[in-house]
Amino acid sequence: MFNGFSHSVMGASHEKTGLVCQDSSAHKVTEHYAIAVVADGHGSKKHFRSNLGSQFAVEATIEAIDRFFEDYDEFISNFPANHKMIIKNIQKQVISNWNNRVNAHLAENPVTADEKSKFTDEEFENIPPESYYGSTLIAAVAAENFTFGLQIGDGSLVAIFDDGAAVMPMEYNEAAPANVTASICNSNAASMFSGFYVENKKLIAMYASTDGLYTSFGSEYDFLDYHTIITSQLTNIETFKTVIVNNLTKRSRYGTEDDISLSCVFSEELLNENIGLINEKVEENKQRSAERKAERLTKKI
Repeated sequence: MFNGFSHSVMGASHEKTGLVCQDSSAHKVTEHYAIAVVADGHGSKKHFRSNLGSQFAVEATIEAIDRFFEDYDEFISNFPANHKMIIKNIQKQVISNWNNRVNAHLAENPVTADEKSKFTDEEFENIPPESYYGSTLIAAVAAENFTFGLQIGDGSLVAIFDDGAAVMPMEYNEAAPANVTASICNSNAASMFSGFYVENKKLIAMYASTDGLYTSFGSEYDFLDYHTIITSQLTNIETFKTVIVNNLTKRSRYGTEDDISLSCVFSEELLNENIGLINEKVEENKQRSAERKAERLTKKI
C-alpha cells in the first residue's frame, strides 16, 4: 500500500567550513502504516553534538510510533476518538526515547577537551548536557483511515490528499518565548510540540522537510507547487530518487547553502488512481505562477 523515501544533503556552507551535516532523515513502511521523519540539529556553538541529536531524534520517533502501533487493531479502534491525548503521549515517548539515547551516548562518550575548549569554564558549566545534542523534529504518519503529524521547532510538513491540493496541515504555534529555540532538548519540550490529525481523507503523499528546503523558495506558493511537481514524479520511484537527490543538492548549493532533508510516504495505489489529477494540478499551478509573476511586474511599473 505505502512506499516512501528519505534523504539528507549537506549544506554548501557546511562543506565550506568543514562542518558535518546536522540533518537526519528516515522513513519506515509497514503493511498498515508508514512514517516519514526529519530532524535538524541546531547550529549554534553550545549544540556541538547536534548532528548526533538529530539522528537520535529520528530513531526515537520511529521507535515511539512503532510502539504505539504494536497492537494495531486496538490502536486504530482507540486513536480516532482519543487522538489528541494519544499524540501527546507519543510526543512524550519521543522525548523519553531521545533522552535515553543522549544519556547513553554521553556516558560512553564524555565531552572531550577539544569540545570544551570552545568555551570558558563558566560558559560550559551553564550548558545543560542535553543541549549538546539539540535538534528540531518533524514526523508524518499515514495509516489506512487517518494521518497525523508532530513537530517541534522549524521545518515543514506538506500533505496531498485525493483532491490534489498541496496543503500544510500543521497549525504551527511557536510555544517558545522570544529568543528561545523550540527544541527537543528543552526541559519543557513536551509543551512546545505542535500536531495535527486528519481522518476519512484519502492521502496520496505526505512530506516532512527541514527548513533548508522551505527557505530555498521565494514564496509559500512556490514551495507547495514544488511538492505537487515531485508527487507527479513518484510513479517511478527509483528514477525519482536519483532526480530528487540531485535537486536537493542543487537547492542547497545555489540557494540557502543549508543542510536539506526531505522524507516522504505515499500510497502507490492512490497515486496511480489520481496521477491525472496531479498532472492537472501541476499545469494549473504553472498558470497561477505565471499570473502572479505578471501581477508583480505590473505593480513595479
